[in-house]
Amino acid sequence: MTDGSRGPAGPDHRSAGRYIWWLVSSQRGRVAAGATYGSLWMVGLMLPPYVLSRAIDDGLVPGRMPVLLGWVAVLLAVGVGNAWLAVMRHRTMTRIRMDATFRTVRAVVAQSLRLGAALPRRTTAGEVVTIGIGDVAVISQTLTMTGPGVGGVLAYAVVAVLLLAVSPLLALVVLLGVPLLAVLVGPLLGRLQGAETRYRERQSGLAAQLTDLVGGLRVLGGLGGKEVFAARYREASQELRAEGYRVGAVTSWVQALGVGLPTLFLAAVTWPAARMAAQGSITVGELVAVYGYAAALVVPVSFFIEGGYDLTRGLVAARRVVRFLRLEPDTADGRPEAGAGRDVPEAPAVLRDPASGVEVVPGLLTVLAAARPAESAAVVDRLGRFADSAATWGAVRLDEIALPRVRESILVADNEADLFAGTLREVATGRRDRSDEEIGRALHTALAEDIVRGLPDGLDAPVEAQGRNLSGGQRQRLRLARALLADPEVLLAVEPTSAVDAHTEAGIAARLHTARAGRTTVVTSTSPLLLDRADVVCFLVDGEVAAVGSHRALLAEQPGYRRLVSREADEAEGTGADGVAPAHATATAPAAKESAR
Repeated sequence: MTDGSRGPAGPDHRSAGRYIWWLVSSQRGRVAAGATYGSLWMVGLMLPPYVLSRAIDDGLVPGRMPVLLGWVAVLLAVGVGNAWLAVMRHRTMTRIRMDATFRTVRAVVAQSLRLGAALPRRTTAGEVVTIGIGDVAVISQTLTMTGPGVGGVLAYAVVAVLLLAVSPLLALVVLLGVPLLAVLVGPLLGRLQGAETRYRERQSGLAAQLTDLVGGLRVLGGLGGKEVFAARYREASQELRAEGYRVGAVTSWVQALGVGLPTLFLAAVTWPAARMAAQGSITVGELVAVYGYAAALVVPVSFFIEGGYDLTRGLVAARRVVRFLRLEPDTADGRPEAGAGRDVPEAPAVLRDPASGVEVVPGLLTVLAAARPAESAAVVDRLGRFADSAATWGAVRLDEIALPRVRESILVADNEADLFAGTLREVATGRRDRSDEEIGRALHTALAEDIVRGLPDGLDAPVEAQGRNLSGGQRQRLRLARALLADPEVLLAVEPTSAVDAHTEAGIAARLHTARAGRTTVVTSTSPLLLDRADVVCFLVDGEVAAVGSHRALLAEQPGYRRLVSREADEAEGTGADGVAPAHATATAPAAKESAR
């Protein structure tokens, strides 16, 4: 199934209708088979009434038993054949729906990877969750129309022809009745589309709110705001429920008409047929056939109504998918063609950020210190090419270098980067195989050996998604160890020690300076323990360099820097063994960055 769902062209996201058509055209053979089985099955439903009428008129009424038995045998064969067609139709349509599901999931996942670090800025997590758990299934259900829908049209035409041979009046009733049903249901489908759109939008917003609430539950609990946000969520949930009731009201009418109108249609056809039989205009067998035709026609009529309902909901869901597929990544994060762009400098070169004035000298440990952590994190974004800028590496603009080469050489290590589920060894090494000795050195530098000792199976112990079975300080040190194991030419670390105590931070600062000796390293921090180990400190004010020098020189010459560092030192005194230093709380770049290595 997976292989069969691979199409040569990407999804057509010009409109919702074109996207659904792309799903259909991407599996033409299977859709053709489903339409064939559906048409034969639907037409086959019209054959038993005809065979039954012949059995009555040719065998039962005149008393010709051999003829009657012959027609009974034909009726049995028709029933068995139609049952086989029904099985094949259902099996094929299930494959069509599964194929459409896989294609949409693949398109959404590929777009998420394409957006990369820009994803959180382009849409909410709730939007992606809503697409994954709801819209994908609704769109795939819409493709059911390609099977019974086509068959319903053919069955409608076959019944009209058969009834024309019995009575032109009855054929006219059928030909006019089915379009009338569509006219009656059409306005409700329009209302349903509007109500469904509003419901989906509210559902997406509520999912995003729930994601934020769960992600910040610990912080909210510490600030005493958990009940406030929970109350807001309950209020939004009640509004969503009310919107759901409105959708359900329209849906119930559509489904009620889907059952009731075909029944009325059956009565409208049977009544004049019964009068004709009583007057002798048609035979008893023909009356039975007319009733059978009308009863069998209830199935395609129901499919017409159900198909309109599915198409309405499918277009709403497809619009959301199309809107997501149209999102564009940041220019700085766009993926150029293989081999496009210039290469990285052959010799170590200076990284420059003209927007802030930061210059990173190769081979040194540089610390960016700012009163607002977001300012120093923005510099890292530009130097790591996660934001549009005129940053240069040597004599070359960073955005002119092929992005894969930038990602291989410059690593942005975010202090909230994702930790994926796996063994401790897999989480630490990422996609590269490393020896136990190399892993041990990285863990030693990050002061993370206690993580290995504290887990029952050491490096082979399981780590839950997002490191839920680790403390905040352990997660941060594991992220730092992972970044060190990547061994990039340039390491840009955002607040790598914000969740550890002063003693641990001092050890990390000393070991990091030694481990990265001769390699270019940039750290954002206002911790005096890290600043004292820096080769160069860039003091940022309002996002621009105010002074550059050693930590001790800046303390002596810059009052603003001295006040900043003194405040950090005072606040750091209150941290515990694995406590979170509040002064290091940071607004960082997207957590997906480190995973790009």
